[in-house]
Amino acid sequence: MANPFIQWIEAKGAFAPWLFLALFIAASFMMIWRLEAMSKRGFEGTVLGTLVMPYCSGMGNLILAFIYGREGLPGGDVAINNLTNNATNMTLVLGLPALFLGINMLPGKNAAKNKSAPKKKPVVASAAAGKTHELNRLSLLLTLTAVLFFSGAVWALGSDGILNFNDGMVLVGFFLFWQCIHVFEVMKSNVRQGRSFIGWMLPLDITLLAVGAYGIYISIGWLVNWVQVSVHPGFIKDNFGLVSGWITVLPNALLAFYYTWRKQPETVYTSQVGDCHVSIPLCLGIYALYHSLTLPPFFQTGMLILMGMTLVHFLFVAILGQLPKFAGWILLASYVVFLRIGLIH
Repeated sequence: MANPFIQWIEAKGAFAPWLFLALFIAASFMMIWRLEAMSKRGFEGTVLGTLVMPYCSGMGNLILAFIYGREGLPGGDVAINNLTNNATNMTLVLGLPALFLGINMLPGKNAAKNKSAPKKKPVVASAAAGKTHELNRLSLLLTLTAVLFFSGAVWALGSDGILNFNDGMVLVGFFLFWQCIHVFEVMKSNVRQGRSFIGWMLPLDITLLAVGAYGIYISIGWLVNWVQVSVHPGFIKDNFGLVSGWITVLPNALLAFYYTWRKQPETVYTSQVGDCHVSIPLCLGIYALYHSLTLPPFFQTGMLILMGMTLVHFLFVAILGQLPKFAGWILLASYVVFLRIGLIH
């Protein structure tokens, strides 16, 4: 069924790459659309951002790793793709919302310190909301700690310049254990609140998510093949890991700005941080299960930059409970340094 569709797009000639790119973006939007619906039926806040959203926003990275591993293509592109994806999430994608609006995990504590005391009934509601925000902040700190742990593990395992099959098993195992923790957290939360995310809409949501994932698979697969068989070397072909990393960040950027506009800072933050777990360690682990992954020279330096920025996030959230506007400049400057070093290499 897919072949006639692919042939129809290929018949458009020079427009075909742009149409497949549009298919990738449209399929990503479809997954995000159903994700938003699921968020109203048991997947909320930090759980939504950590457990569900990363699979949707990180699907392009997963499929790229799968295609490269299955076809034996150079693993360096996979490494740079996922490193670029994570670094962009943690600097540019979070830095821009922080720069313009700030990302406040404790709005009641940070924004209303000087207001007069409200009446008794609003105090109860405010206390409940404050407890929710504090729980979200603690969950985010745990997730950031996991990013530091996973990134550090990849940096240590890759110190010899190669990730082999055993390394891949370890990395995939780390990710699966982390996801099991969050699955049980969702189940515990829903038991406490007397609700279930399983309903008659769940099969429809899963079906549409699968359609979106298949659309991403078709588009990424065609674009990878198009770049590989291109007879004209250029920036895209020579730097496909970097360029594909930027492309796969597009859904993440949409999520960040959308949930910033919805005033859901915990989802903004955890959607980006959670996506880091899909890219590193899962995608690198998947490729290493197919073939030994030879890491490019810039990778270890890039991982140190990523861990440094993760630590900056951790300190801001732990001490201030927010990512203030001036932090946006720090993150953007760090991204410029990352790109400068990466492009030089």
